[in-house]
Amino acid sequence: MTNASSGIAWIDTLARVSDASADLARADGDGPALYPVLQLRSDLVFPRMVTPLMVGREESLIAIEVAMDQDHVLVAVGQRDPSDQAPSSEDFYSVGVEVKILRQLRMPDGSTSILVQGRERVKVVQMVEEGSFLSAVVETIWEPTQDSSVISGAEPLMRAALKMFERCVVLNPALGDEAYVAALNASDPGWLADLIASALSADLAAKQEILETFDPLERLQRVTVLLGRDLDLLELEARIRSRVQDELDKSQREYFLREQLRAIQRELGESDEQGREVADLRHKLQVADLPPLARAKAEEELRRLSTMPPFAPEISMVRTYLEWLIDLPWRQATEDNMDLQHAASVLAENHYGLQEAKDRILEHIAVRKLAGDKMRTPILCLVGPPGTGKTSMGRSVAQALGRKFVRVSIGGVRDEAEIRGHRRTYVGSMPGRIIQAMRTAGTVNPVVMLDEVDKLGQDVRGDPSAALLEVLDPEQNHEFFDHYLDVPYDLSQVLFITTANLLDYIPGPLEDRMEVIRFPGYLEEEKLEIARQFLVPRQLEQTGLANHRLVFPDTTLKTIIREYTYEAGLRHFERQLAKVCRKVARRVAEGRNAPRRINAARLPKYLGPPDYEFGLQEGGDSIGVATGLAWTEAGGDLVHVEVTLMVGKGNLQLTGQLGEIMQESGQAALSYARAHAPDLGIDPEEFDDLDIHIHLPEGAIPKDGPSAGITIATALISALTGRAVRRDVAMTGEITLRGRVLAVGGLKEKILAAHRAGVKIVLFPKKNEKGLVELPPRARRGLELVPVEDMNQVLERVLLPAGTVEDAPRVRRRRQRPADDSAGEEDS
Repeated sequence: MTNASSGIAWIDTLARVSDASADLARADGDGPALYPVLQLRSDLVFPRMVTPLMVGREESLIAIEVAMDQDHVLVAVGQRDPSDQAPSSEDFYSVGVEVKILRQLRMPDGSTSILVQGRERVKVVQMVEEGSFLSAVVETIWEPTQDSSVISGAEPLMRAALKMFERCVVLNPALGDEAYVAALNASDPGWLADLIASALSADLAAKQEILETFDPLERLQRVTVLLGRDLDLLELEARIRSRVQDELDKSQREYFLREQLRAIQRELGESDEQGREVADLRHKLQVADLPPLARAKAEEELRRLSTMPPFAPEISMVRTYLEWLIDLPWRQATEDNMDLQHAASVLAENHYGLQEAKDRILEHIAVRKLAGDKMRTPILCLVGPPGTGKTSMGRSVAQALGRKFVRVSIGGVRDEAEIRGHRRTYVGSMPGRIIQAMRTAGTVNPVVMLDEVDKLGQDVRGDPSAALLEVLDPEQNHEFFDHYLDVPYDLSQVLFITTANLLDYIPGPLEDRMEVIRFPGYLEEEKLEIARQFLVPRQLEQTGLANHRLVFPDTTLKTIIREYTYEAGLRHFERQLAKVCRKVARRVAEGRNAPRRINAARLPKYLGPPDYEFGLQEGGDSIGVATGLAWTEAGGDLVHVEVTLMVGKGNLQLTGQLGEIMQESGQAALSYARAHAPDLGIDPEEFDDLDIHIHLPEGAIPKDGPSAGITIATALISALTGRAVRRDVAMTGEITLRGRVLAVGGLKEKILAAHRAGVKIVLFPKKNEKGLVELPPRARRGLELVPVEDMNQVLERVLLPAGTVEDAPRVRRRRQRPADDSAGEEDS
């Protein structure tokens, strides 16, 4: 439809609507009027306000042309849903504003810019959809135009609104001072409310609510609420903008000063600090002997670093990464000393005993000497109690081979990243402990000792023992991948030595990759010799008594070993020696008379009363008490089993903080005793009238394992038969329900513990007899080692004849049977 035909159709419509609406004429003579509709979607026009509008919708453009042909008057009505592109007559609000077009400009993109002035609020009586645009029959809504001094309560409300609006104008430069000046000249609350509402950035629905509020005072109150919300947002934006501007000003100032500094440095012929760092790193990279992949990665990161601005936060991260790549040893290696006599002398000089470990090291050197680089580097695992020389053996190996030595403590590590490193996306990321050890060593073939490998933990961050599989596997560690380095690293030339107290806590796949060398506890003679050669001279040197010539006779050293220490290793022994030396050193420093010879009788003066009793702790042969042998992290130890019988109902009680396996051993021992009661001389009916209590002293220490089975059975049978157990006999072995004695672990350590305690006879499973080959000959001295296969052999060696020892009377109570029961048994 053309604009002319649209105008003609609109005039015809106006005539028809005017005739039909004659009955709606108001008492003052003003009736409804028909105007073209200007559809508003993003903003509203308020009475008395001059507002620029951009119009692009075809219906509104035609409505503007029709209005320009007539009296330049339109009705501006808001659309309920701004996203609706084809609204119907029901989609518009019922209250709008009569506006007059003051100016019209056609824009290059086809839209039209108009400047309109609101005149009066109008109520839409009827929407007329004819032609290509909307028209509306409207009624004017008359408002009282009274001065603020006439309306009660208007003056304070207007002052509050003006104060808030002034603050908004200050915080929002888009409003301009003209808006505040216009607000100052508004004489009535309705006019002021409309003026402020037109300036607010509220949504269309909120402004329509203001437009539909006809009471001036109520309208100003609602505008004040909207004004308060807008003011809060503006103040928040101002605070944020202020902080951002401060940061920008600071950054711009730093940038300006840095540029000035660079210009000054260029004039002086000096380079800037970052340029010097890049040049220094480039020189180090050229000198470093990096493999191709690592060199390519380093050059790429160096190019990134050279293009970064001086204040970039990634500079320190990239620089640290480059320093790690350059400082790592990629091909630097020390030459191995293949002299077997030199290696043997070094090991003998630093360690006494430990022949198995020394032989394995010498074998490694011999094979390396013959095979060269063809041999695969072994992974050694030194297992033994604390203080037996595992860590110091690693240092001696490095000294014998002429390699660098690095110790890495991994006990308690729970995060896989501690082994493989953190990815560089994390703040404060670093390589793993393996790569850190290689950087510390400075060579590709050091001796790396992974200490306490049996104390690795695991949690939600991963399993470090799984990460060690790649490190300790010769098939994989030639391309070890650290997350931080992001390039493979060759660990195949590293001699890894791990240490552990027990193999039980090492995962099977990890143990499978290592060659286990056991470090047993030391005998008394070995401790004595080590004290003479190493411990006493070292303590005299460390306490400044080297020139004092303090002497520790063998009797004194033996007394310290027997009565002041109880360990498989030497640490506590050395601490006691240090304690004596410190007390003598104090007397020397004070100028008092200091002894030159420490006799055994004077030890209580320096060390206090003895901590332990040498020999068996139990006073004599006893009924219901047997001595067993246990294996702990500290080596072998003696454990006593006590059994007490009480009148009861056949209950079994086990105490002493026993684990599930040891409790099952107690139940198996009782079942064996009941099954073989006639053979053992025990009335089977006694079990129903007795409560049996089995206790292992030192209840604060957890105990578990099957090796106490024959010990529990011996103590139980001793209590039931009244036959005493020999006090000089110790035993170990698992018991079955048929009385067979099965093999156990840690036999070597257990026999050494029996030797320390002064035991004369040791009973052990015959299936462990082949393990006696590892036992030092001196450990057998004074010991009778008896292999056993079943409980009959055990009882034969340990139980004394009845009546040999007087002890507490045995609890015996025959159950009274009914006469008919006994008679029935006799008949049968």
